[in-house]
Parts: sequence; structure tokens; C-alpha cells
Amino acid sequence: MIPVADSVQTRRTPYANVSLILISIAVFIYELTLSTADLNSFFLDWGIIPADIDAWAGDPSGIEEPLTIATAAFLHGGWLHLGFNMLFLWVFGDNIEDALGHLPYLAFYLLAAAGAAALQVVTDTDSLIPMIGASGAIAGVLGAYLVLYPRATVAVLLPFFFFIPIPVPAFALLIFWFVLQIFTGVASIGTSEVSEGVAVWAHVGGFVTGFVLILLLRPFIRRRPYRRSRGRTRMY
Repeated sequence: MIPVADSVQTRRTPYANVSLILISIAVFIYELTLSTADLNSFFLDWGIIPADIDAWAGDPSGIEEPLTIATAAFLHGGWLHLGFNMLFLWVFGDNIEDALGHLPYLAFYLLAAAGAAALQVVTDTDSLIPMIGASGAIAGVLGAYLVLYPRATVAVLLPFFFFIPIPVPAFALLIFWFVLQIFTGVASIGTSEVSEGVAVWAHVGGFVTGFVLILLLRPFIRRRPYRRSRGRTRMY
């Protein structure tokens, strides 16, 4: 299911969210200018390497390794990787920024990225393959959305109905997505295959981090109303 719009009304211009998207696109365009060897080196330098993060945690020295938790969130391994991440961020991120404010949203985004990285490192401490992508941080945005707007409606595109947006309750979509990550992560336990980019446990870690943070902050957050027209939800 591919989300394309939601029913939550926003009033702030999502400067931070748009900036995250534009920076990610700019970095990806830069990646396209690199040779294969240079691109691999770029990912090794700025992506998250679980074994290196684990070693740093045991003997902290410098900021280079923890800094990759932020930089990796702006790296992507291909057009589809970038496109799907930015689409999810576009649909859900503006609502969380609207609820939190611009700078708090950026802080939240980075904390979600850190939570995502932490769980992936714990589950794969010996890996030397760099993790890249915004998926973990965006998973945190999804967790926050579930807390704040469970009754929202999200328009999604489904296979075989690709040009007809279908309204789906946000809580159903997000819980389904999260459960799918759990099953995928459990199924990968004990296997020797490790995929490039942000791994599935990073999705779980980011989602849980975002969910818990916003659950704790919920009493202090003013949520926006849903868009309605003649008593029915209207999609934009």
C-alpha cells in the first residue's frame, strides 16, 4: 500500500519537513555523480556501520561514529529507496511538524533515527555493511502519527487499482505496517543475509521510539482537526 494523502488539517508551513526532503534529494543527486568505488566509500564514511557504533559505545571517543546516525538518514541506495521514503515523509511528516513545531520536529526526527540505529546495532552488532536511508527516522514519524491521529484517513494506492486512491483508517495502515516489520525481522533471525540500507529492525526501533516519545508528550501537544466536508472525510 502506497500512501498519497491524509485527512489531517495542517496550518503551519512544513519548512523543516520540506527541508529534509530537499536535502535528501540533493544528496542523492550528488551520489549519482560518483563512480561505483567512490559511492561505496561515501556510504562507508557516512553510513552507519553497526560494528563501529558498537565499538564506539564500548569506548566513546570523538563524534565521527555517532554523527553517522544523522548523516545516514540522508543517504539512499536508489530511486525507489529515495522515492518511497520521501513519499511517506511528505504524507505524514508535515502533520507531526505541525503538532510539534519546526525545531522540535527536527529534534524528534533525529531522536527517531537514533532509536532506529540503536535497535539495529543491538540485533546485528558484528555487521560491517553500512546502513543508509531515512526509513528508521520516518518510521518514528509513523509511530508519532499513530499516537496523534489514529482516526485519520489515509488515501493509498493498491496493486491492480493503482490510479484509484482508496481510503484506509490510519490506525489500520500503521499497525499493519508495524506488524509486517516485526514478522520480517523475526523471519530474518538466524539467516546470513544482510541487505544494504536501513534494515528492518531499524524500522521497528524508529517506530517504537517515535510512538513512545509522542505518547509521553501527548498531553502537551495541540492536535489539528481532521478535514471534513458535509460530515464526511475529504482527501487532499
